[in-house]
Amino acid sequence: MGKIAFIFPGQGSQYPGMGKEIAESFSESMDIFKQADQRLGYSLSELCFEGPEDKLKITYFTQPALLTTSIAILEAFKKSGIIPDYVAGHSLGEYSALVAAEAISFSDAVWLVEKRGQFMAEAVPPGEGTMAAILGLPEEQIDAFCAEASKTGLVEPANYNCPGQLVIAGKTEGIKKAIEIAKDFGAKRAIELPVSGPFHSSLLEPASHKLLQAMDDVTFFDPKVKVVANVSAQEVTDKEEIKEALFTQVNNSVKWEQSIRYMIDNGVDTFIEIGSGKVLSGLVKKIDKNVRVANIEDTAGLEKTISEMK
Repeated sequence: MGKIAFIFPGQGSQYPGMGKEIAESFSESMDIFKQADQRLGYSLSELCFEGPEDKLKITYFTQPALLTTSIAILEAFKKSGIIPDYVAGHSLGEYSALVAAEAISFSDAVWLVEKRGQFMAEAVPPGEGTMAAILGLPEEQIDAFCAEASKTGLVEPANYNCPGQLVIAGKTEGIKKAIEIAKDFGAKRAIELPVSGPFHSSLLEPASHKLLQAMDDVTFFDPKVKVVANVSAQEVTDKEEIKEALFTQVNNSVKWEQSIRYMIDNGVDTFIEIGSGKVLSGLVKKIDKNVRVANIEDTAGLEKTISEMK
């Protein structure tokens, strides 16, 4: 058997009820929700378990909610004794990966991602920036496509998710132009995403500097498991590299496809998605259909994954 990677989802995977069943089944998981409630000063657990969905979609609630759900599930999964060789997370999910690698405490991480969400929300006024998924765009056309759309308003690659799936971010008028011209550049579809801002674009540079300041109030450690960073699709091996990667990640592209390929090239043949939804499992299968993929978001997924790994 090859190596194992734990991967953690980011924004877009949230839904009311996430984490509830696992927290009711495992005291270790419920303890994580209680820690989040205490550190944040409100009932994040109630928001995750009950909603409402509209509130859960607000980025400074979404980010700590998804992190907490992933770590609550991870705590339950730890009892299996299955240990990862690598960890990685998509955007916000990188913080879950860092908690899994013991590079930051959960309590510090949940506070920091709440701040991250606030800073991102403040960076671009509502309505001024957005994102879109571009499906089937030939790789060699990405730069020309973004350049043409940027004549109307800034457009940049935000997420390299998997072959044929690019997410772009930028000024609202630029994104609308990009959607309009996408087929001219060979794309099959272009879909505006229901997000509150142009994440992972240079428009969020003010948020990255505020995040850097906030990181001074938390403690980072050298990771105990290999962590693959979004911005480089390479390992980050010490706490200073981690801080730099998190700072840079806010306003730069998420290289998810490249990160998965890096881990595969280094012997990973099993990816276990830990957290809400199954978005990353689907992306990994599109990157390489020969690897094994598992997903844990409830006790059924937990038991199934453990039995398959034994």
